[in-house]
Amino acid sequence: MDARSDRNAIPLAVDLDGTLIATDLLWEGLFLLLKKNPLYILLVPFWAAAGPARLKQAIAQRIDIDPASLPYRAPLLDRLRTEHAEGRKIVLATGTPRKFAEAIACHLGIFDRVLATDGLDNLTSGKKRASLVAAYGDGGFDYAGNSHHDLQVFDAARNAIVVAPDRHAARWQAAHGAETMPAPKPTLRTIVKMLRVHQWLKNSLIAVPMVLSHEYFNSNMIWECLLAFISFSAVASAIYILNDFFDLALDRKHVTKRNRPFASGALSIPFGLGAIAVLLAIGIATALFLSPEFLAVLVGYMVVTTAYSLSFKRMLLVDVLTLAGLYTIRVIAGAAATGVDVSFWLLAFSIFFFLSLALVKRFVELRTTAIPPGERIAGRGYRTEDQEIVAQAGMASAFSSALVLALYMDSVAVRELYPHPWLIWPLPPIVLYLTMRVWILARRDEMHDDPVVFIIRDWRSQIVVLIGAVLLVIGGW
Repeated sequence: MDARSDRNAIPLAVDLDGTLIATDLLWEGLFLLLKKNPLYILLVPFWAAAGPARLKQAIAQRIDIDPASLPYRAPLLDRLRTEHAEGRKIVLATGTPRKFAEAIACHLGIFDRVLATDGLDNLTSGKKRASLVAAYGDGGFDYAGNSHHDLQVFDAARNAIVVAPDRHAARWQAAHGAETMPAPKPTLRTIVKMLRVHQWLKNSLIAVPMVLSHEYFNSNMIWECLLAFISFSAVASAIYILNDFFDLALDRKHVTKRNRPFASGALSIPFGLGAIAVLLAIGIATALFLSPEFLAVLVGYMVVTTAYSLSFKRMLLVDVLTLAGLYTIRVIAGAAATGVDVSFWLLAFSIFFFLSLALVKRFVELRTTAIPPGERIAGRGYRTEDQEIVAQAGMASAFSSALVLALYMDSVAVRELYPHPWLIWPLPPIVLYLTMRVWILARRDEMHDDPVVFIIRDWRSQIVVLIGAVLLVIGGW
């Protein structure tokens, strides 16, 4: 018997979570469940107290997964398909609930048998080893795994394939000289993408009240704005990570979002949870150096953004109104941090201006998502036929923001703040240029999916914004 025939006579058992797929279905299932109904969080501790198997089964009974969208480890999957085609028996041996395991096995079509968690038997570590030994004998199978839960199974296998190992599995692999299939390690770029550092630019809105009050050289206010910026950026990144957890299935169906660190499996959910804890600690600790009003605004921001992630983002119009409100909250936070009064004019302008940009975001989604008439975009409240009304509402909001600004130019407040108010009259046309250009590019399908980030990065917009800033400074000199 040649080496290939000898190998094919021995079944290859494969672990699922962290091995065949670059994620953990228990964590993913938990966030799918909470997205379905956040009140399930009250039951999770009771399920967990009854044991891991009970927790897994309780989650699996209430949700479904999409096997086609999971982040499979391509090198291992290609190998399994090749060996299956050559006649080798492939076994899926996993602690994942049988419902999920069989859905994946049915989708891939390469497994001859599925061993998975059933009832109260959590098929990990010793129980998985016992099941495989009972089925194929000690040393009667090869096994591919990745973590400390697999060490006992490695010991009972004829040959081990250590895939994307954790530190325990890596030590075992080094000690036994086993075959390994390493996964790419996260880089600094991966962490930056997780934090969405480019989105921190939005938090520069915190400085708007200070700038409009002409306190550009007030060192105390500059320091307060910097602390507020750090606090908001840390908390915003924590919420972005949480949002990624709830949107894993949707992100994997998106052309670009599928490459996000958690959707692609480049980072694990437990790592993300640790990052959330650190970021929230940084955000809240920094906020303690500022006023209680700022801390209250920060907590309100956390509540609203979490509600947006769980529910509001799927509600027609509520989502864009919430997004516009979140931008405005940043302005209010700047006022709370520095003690500057925020005017009605500024809040009114902010709501209309950012509502227009939020509607651009939805308009771009409607333009770029292929869905049949009458059906909603996945995870949204909009349908294809809503494009025109969304565009009309967005343009109306853009002109309303310019109108508010124009009325402000003729107010008593401007005459009190600006010795040369005529110098800032170009501001309404500047706002119209920014917003109308964004809408024209959106209709041309040339718009970034986040128009705020587009404006910040676009050199033409940067020049126009700079001109407006210069006029504000000169007009108030």
